[in-house]
Amino acid sequence: MRFLVWAAALSVGAASFAQDIDFGDDSGRLALNGTCADRRFQGAGMAPTLTWMDTMGDATDCMIAYENGEISLWNFADAIAATQCSEIDFGDDSGDYPEDGECDDPRFEGMATDNILFEAFVRRDATDCRRACDMGVLGLRNYAE
Repeated sequence: MRFLVWAAALSVGAASFAQDIDFGDDSGRLALNGTCADRRFQGAGMAPTLTWMDTMGDATDCMIAYENGEISLWNFADAIAATQCSEIDFGDDSGDYPEDGECDDPRFEGMATDNILFEAFVRRDATDCRRACDMGVLGLRNYAE
């Protein structure tokens, strides 16, 4: 019986946590396309292009993905703890904006990432991303997968 009470308390806590998230509205450029474009989240349900301009502007997509367990809130401390810089293949500097002080690789999030992250830049900004990772100012976006 104690287990059932504990399990019920956890499910109520999880449900109220989901209700506590302000998903915003659907005013973003990428709203209502079936993927979450809000950089506050991470996971398989995320859009391939992410920008800060769409933060809190893709409520329906993000809420559905969150409720389906496809995304979760991105947490800087958890991402840093899970990011092992020495184990990451950063690739090369063949992207459009290498060595400009911002990591353009969408596999990362944090203070040193670019405003817009495109899938096409995966492993194409090695110097910037490696440096920021080593400094502890960015972590993996999908650290929980």
